[in-house]
Parts: sequence; C-alpha cells; structure tokens
Amino acid sequence: MIRSVTAAAPYLETLNIEQRRAVEHGVVAAKAMIAAPLLIIAGAGSGKTNTLAHRVAHLIVGGTDPRRILLMTFSRRAASEMSRRVERICNRVFNGNGGVMSDALTWAGTFHGIGARLLRDYAEQIGLDPAFTIHDREDSADLMNLSRHELGFSKTESRFPTKGTCLSIYSRTVNSEIPLDEILGAFFPWCAGWSAQLRELFATYVEAKQAQNVLDYDDLLLYWAQAVNDPMLADDIGSRFDHVMVDEYQDTNRLQASILLALKPGGRGLTVVGDDAQSIYSFRAATVRNILEFPQQFSPAADIITLDRNYRSTQPILSAANGVIDLASERFTKNLWTERQSAERPQLVSVRDETDQARYVADRVLENREVGTALKQQAVLFRASHHSGPLEVELTRRNIPFVKFGGLKFLDSAHVKDMLAALRFAQNPRDRVAGFRLMQLLPGVGPQTASRVLEVMAADPEPITSLAEIPSPPRCGDDWSAFVQVLQHLRTASAGWPAEIELVRRWYEPHLERIHEDATTRMADLLQLEQIASGYPSRERFLTELTLDPPDATSDQAGVPHLDEDYLILSTIHSAKGQEWKSVFVLNVVDGCIPIDLGVGTKDEIDEERRLLYVAMTRAKDNLHLVTPQRFFTHGQSAQGDRHVYASRTRFIPANLLKLFECCAWPVAVAGQDVRPDARQVRIDVGARMRGMWR
Repeated sequence: MIRSVTAAAPYLETLNIEQRRAVEHGVVAAKAMIAAPLLIIAGAGSGKTNTLAHRVAHLIVGGTDPRRILLMTFSRRAASEMSRRVERICNRVFNGNGGVMSDALTWAGTFHGIGARLLRDYAEQIGLDPAFTIHDREDSADLMNLSRHELGFSKTESRFPTKGTCLSIYSRTVNSEIPLDEILGAFFPWCAGWSAQLRELFATYVEAKQAQNVLDYDDLLLYWAQAVNDPMLADDIGSRFDHVMVDEYQDTNRLQASILLALKPGGRGLTVVGDDAQSIYSFRAATVRNILEFPQQFSPAADIITLDRNYRSTQPILSAANGVIDLASERFTKNLWTERQSAERPQLVSVRDETDQARYVADRVLENREVGTALKQQAVLFRASHHSGPLEVELTRRNIPFVKFGGLKFLDSAHVKDMLAALRFAQNPRDRVAGFRLMQLLPGVGPQTASRVLEVMAADPEPITSLAEIPSPPRCGDDWSAFVQVLQHLRTASAGWPAEIELVRRWYEPHLERIHEDATTRMADLLQLEQIASGYPSRERFLTELTLDPPDATSDQAGVPHLDEDYLILSTIHSAKGQEWKSVFVLNVVDGCIPIDLGVGTKDEIDEERRLLYVAMTRAKDNLHLVTPQRFFTHGQSAQGDRHVYASRTRFIPANLLKLFECCAWPVAVAGQDVRPDARQVRIDVGARMRGMWR
C-alpha cells in the first residue's frame, strides 16, 4: 500500500488515523499519484462525507487538476455539498488566492447527470442527436402506455400489466443486466405469461423514444454503458479523468458498476466509498454484490480501509446495532465504536396494539420536548408508509405538528409538469408526450385533435413552422394562436434565458386558473420554479438537471406545519438513510413489518430487511426506542373478518441479544386502575357541536 509522508498538512489534523489513511492513499510527499483501486468501508456516522471531501482536496493540493476528477454521488445536493467542502479546505491551504478552485470539480454530480453531459459530448459518435430531451418517470410511463395502445395490449382478454408495471419491468431488466425472463420469474411472476408481448412492447417503446429524440432515466446509463463498450470510446472517456470517485457504492446497480469497470478497467485512480450494512435499495435494482465483490474484481491490487469510529451514537446504541448486523449471512467485518459512553441502553418497548404504540410515542416525544429536545431533533421511523397511520391521528389529536417524508415530488404536480412540458416541447418538438400534454390544456382540444396535430408536425422537417400553418381547432379560438406564438418565441430563443420561463408562466396562468380550483396555491410553485430556473445558465441545462434531481413541492407535502417553527419528523426508513436525530422511535419492530411479510423469501431479501433495521437504529444519537405491538392492523389480510394479526418480536433481535436492550412494557399497570379510558364513554358530543356551528 502507498503511504503518505505529508505529516505537516494541518488540514488533516482533525481526521482520525483510518480517515487519514483513506485521504492520503496515493499521495506521496504531497504529490498525487494515480493510485491502486481503493475501497473505503464507511460505517454509519463515521464521517464518510468529511473523509471523501478531504481526499478530493488532498489530491488537488497534491497537484491533481480538479477538472480531471470525476466525483459521482446519488443526489445533486450531495455533490454540491461535497464541492463546497472541498473548496473550503483548498481555500484554507492556498489562503484563498490560489485560483485552483475557480472552476474546480466541474465533473461532480449524479450518475445520471454525468451520463447526460457525456452523451451530449459524444452524441455524434454514437448516432444520437445532441438536442435530445429527457423524460421523467411519469412521462416515460405515458409513452409506454401509448406503445401499449398501439400494439393493442390494452384490449387483451386477460389483464395486461399496467403502464407503471411495464416500466418497472423494463427498468429493472436494463439496470440489473439480467434477462427479461429471469426478472419476470423473480420479481414479477404474475406477468411471466406475457414475456413475448412485453419484449415486443419494449422494442416499440425504444423505437418511439428514438423517433421522438427523447431519453428516459435508464437510457442515460444504458447509452453510456453501450458507448464505453467500444474500446476506443471507453479509453477516450476514461482518459479524461485521473481519479474517479463514487459515493454510496452499495447503492449502485450492475449497469453502473459495468460503466466504472469500462472507464477504469485496471482500477487505478478508482475510489469507491460505501457500507454494505446500509444497502437497502434492491427495489431500485441496486445490488450489494457490487461492494462485496469489489476486492475480487481488482485482486490483488485493491486496498480496503475501514472507518469504524462512530461520531453520532452512544456506545450502547452501537452495541445493539452491531449485535443485529453481526447475524447477517455475509458482510465486511466491522464493529462500530465510539467514545460517547452512556448508561442508557436502547429501549425495547412492548405495547398491546398500534393505539398504545401511538400513545407511547406521543408521550415520550412530549416528555423529551419538556427537557429541552426540540421536536425537530426527534424522529419516528417505519418500514412502510401506512404504518404511521394511527400515530398521525394521535399526533393530530394532541396538536403535535409533524412532517411526513415521502409525499409528492415537485415534478409530480400537474401544474409544474404543464410548465415543463412547454419548455420541453419547444426544445424538442418531436417529444410527443410533452406535446400531447400541452395541447390538451387548450379548450376544445382533445386527444384525437392533439394526435392529428402531432402526426402532421412529425412529418415536417420544421415542426414548429408546420404547427403555425395548421388551422385553429374549432372552439379553441385565440388560445390556439397564443399557444403557437409562445412556442415560436421559445423556439427562436428571442426572449433569452431565464426570461423564457416567465413567458411560459404568463401564457399558462389563465389555463391554470381555469383548470385548478386551488390556482393561487399552485401559483406559488410556479414562482418557485421560475426562481429555481434563474440559477441555471440555459434552458437545456435547467430541463436536464431539474428532471434528474427534482426538489420537493411547496403545495404537495404531507402535513407541513405552516404555522409552527418546530415539528416532529415522520419518515420511512428508506427516506431516513443519511439522517440523524437525538431521539429515534422505530414502529412495529415485529415479524410481518420488520421483516415485512412480502420480503421474507430468499436469503438476500432477509439480509436486506436486517440491514433496514440496522439503518434505522444507527440514526439515533442519544435515545433509541424500538416499539413492538403485540397486535397490529395489516393491509394484506382479507377484508372480511378481523384484519388484525398477533405478532412476535422481530427475528432480528433473538433472545441472546436482549441483554443489549432495556426491555419494558407500556403502559405500566397499576393495581386497581384501568389504564385505558372506557371506549364507550361519550367524552365530547361532537354532533351537538357541529349542529351548533350553524345556529
């Protein structure tokens, strides 16, 4: 292993020994080298982001051109944060006047974002029009649905898979690099009988995308992977970067791994960071095998450095989490430790049912608040979104504000999609999905009219010119000419960017007011969209990056407490990954929920459910409560009869691990006292109050 002798670098003094080893890998005497492949196993709360940022900065300080560093993260936000950290470190080293960071890390972003940029650069060499537009998931599903209709699969005698299911099958097949029949058998067995038809559908879908010059999310990786299958292109693209770094490597899929192997076939200059114990996204085709097999892929050259010092949780919480993950069938050996000692073990709380579970959480949340822990510093986590239903009712009853993560995304709201459709259609008039959506906003224009217009446009080399020559549809009137006019302005770019989006908003406002009753609320989103657009240099860049990494909506979040400065966090475990709170409550820690009843088939599925519990436990800094209701409501039972089931503590906490927890029951029974109010007692005559409101 190459070891550094840069002992005098003061910006490395805050790092622990293992973090520093990872940072200095391949930097000798303050000079950066093209080092052997490096795998950094970064445990939960071990300072992964700080370590990776210091490694990038250390390479730059050692002489690496930052424009020759490719840094890939799983969100644009993470890439921006990483870039800011690197810049701060380098500015300290160069006293803010080195100039090295003026255009640094231009290649920091998501896999999909980097793929989109490279595809535009190499478009002509791979037979792609560089003016392509990108479909989000909903648009892709709509185009898949058009293909279903064209092939007559929507009128089959037996039920054909829906557009969303078809897109999921297509996406998993592409990203996992597994044959279609195997995907159907393993993940979509109810669709296995449609294999031949699905193959025909996917071929038609691909042809439709190519005819319309659009790419979907999967294409950004698939086209990239196909491009680097050519040795000359692979060498050309790979030679642009001295160092390739990938964060959250445990969340990559086979297609992403194959891209990396093609870019750096020997692994030199390749650094991947991740934690196999936090691999929980197999439903997105991510595979833990990528990180587990990394050492063998580059054997014997690969170096492995493990970060196991935790800066987040207390030692009792870590001991319990280590105990849970130790029972996994396959993993890198790693036991988290910390200097944060505590006499308080995690609570394993048994309650009678979900009602008591909700009351217990609400009581403890309020108790924590009274002793100084803000609601925002507390979180309630759960395996599936519907598991929080009873708790939401209890929190509302007690006037405890909360935000539940997992609501609609910004681009899922109809009014924002309408605005973006106008921009996308002007960018690429052959985008049928955008055009179809846009035209039907006009009064008097239905699906048949929109389809006819799009057919005429598709046959003309200048589609917008053709559109201007089409007579106004009956009952459309001046709205048609206004529609054509705004597209002409956008196509010629006469207004300039970002003034173009204001032009679209002003055209769209009367349609918004006509279509939506809550137009005022939705207008706030459009103004926010306009503000976001001003931060991008061009319409093309804006459409690409917003589609790949959408922000949250203002009007579509669930339970945003507009009038409260403090609120409790409710989140699925998947959405909580990467977060931390002082106090964490995990609901329904019982078999049937963790592991979920649909995820107990194979060994790999069981292992992933175990990792989910581990991720939930390691979000807690000071207090951890695992709640086990003896009886809970299930959505999977027959609608007839009692839909409650009796459950036992999760199999992931067997008897030999109980010593790591503080086991208790709630509520504590008091002799001669009924701990629960009589459900039959009328406490409030709501009916009388409702009648009195109008008298």
